[in-house]
Amino acid sequence: MLSPDNHLGIFAALMGLAAIAFWLQTTRIGALLTGTVLVILMAIVAANAGLIPHQALAYDFVFTYLVPVLIPLFLLQGDVRRLLREASRTTLAFIVASAGTVAGVLLAISLLDLSALAGNANIAAKDKQSAIAGLFAATYIGGSVNYAALGEMTGLSNDASFFSAATAADNLFSAIFLGVLGLLPGMQWLARRFNDHPQTKNPASSSEELERNTVSITPTSLCTALAVATLLVTLSDAFSAWLNFSGGRYIILTILTLALATMVPKLRVWCTGGFELGVVLSFVFFGSIAAGADVVAMLSVAPILIALVSILLTTHLICLLVVGRWLKLTLPELLTASNAAVLGATTAPAMAAAKGWHDQITPGVLVGVLGYSLGTLIGGLLFNFL
Repeated sequence: MLSPDNHLGIFAALMGLAAIAFWLQTTRIGALLTGTVLVILMAIVAANAGLIPHQALAYDFVFTYLVPVLIPLFLLQGDVRRLLREASRTTLAFIVASAGTVAGVLLAISLLDLSALAGNANIAAKDKQSAIAGLFAATYIGGSVNYAALGEMTGLSNDASFFSAATAADNLFSAIFLGVLGLLPGMQWLARRFNDHPQTKNPASSSEELERNTVSITPTSLCTALAVATLLVTLSDAFSAWLNFSGGRYIILTILTLALATMVPKLRVWCTGGFELGVVLSFVFFGSIAAGADVVAMLSVAPILIALVSILLTTHLICLLVVGRWLKLTLPELLTASNAAVLGATTAPAMAAAKGWHDQITPGVLVGVLGYSLGTLIGGLLFNFL
């Protein structure tokens, strides 16, 4: 087993899992599962078999430094001219996904007795249902920031044992759910019930695309892409601090990246290979998420959380697909929105890029940011008024 302190060893393992996933998806069975699902499954198995740790500073490095860089690597290929049309449909899909989360939470707490959970949280038994409902609604509409905020708001974070078990359940089912989202487009019986999604290429005008296709990926272009992406993250953090806008990192990063890509179209050529590099790093990111899924920890403290999250996410997915089909939304739009709601603004564009849905990359970031704004609000309303 790799020690949590063996940072390079863990990073090598993550890169190795990503490489294996890329290779496996070239096989017939692997192509059906997709590389995204494969790297998630392998990381869950490796972590729970004790080969890699569930928690390590190497994962924190991925979340802290690599994940923010993914956004500009993907968005530098953005086309603002198509953004409003694409984002409006994905925003509608995100509203459907959020409604599905709320429906799932309400169904789960109506079927399950959660009063025995979080005994050390100093919350009245009658308020625990609404507190736990608000906690999981916040994280499956927004993300970990909203999860932490509701933990503090409700007092559930005062029970460290429960909160760690809830976190383990969140990590495990988020990883599994991401895998499910990756599998759904390949299910023909499901895909043919939805409108065809336009085949999209890496968005650029025909002349720009022709130029990109004649330019090879070089060490210079890769370094340029990384330098520009890192600079944009640095600037967005500086602006966030200057504006005292603590939750604005991804909003500012998205605006800066799209503005730069629009004003300097040649950047798409200068940064050739940046998109592909982002896809590689996204597989490392998916592996880091999946490694945190500690099945034993969750089962030993609060097995009822398995039932709660299973009911919630199943209801979420059913509502998403049924209502989305009725609204004539496409499967990529719905799955990108669901990803943004359940996992956040970082995994949504990463999955869209990995699946080749280039028109969903920027909307995926935008609706994910919208989720950060709405998650605490909706979770707080459920806690206070249920």
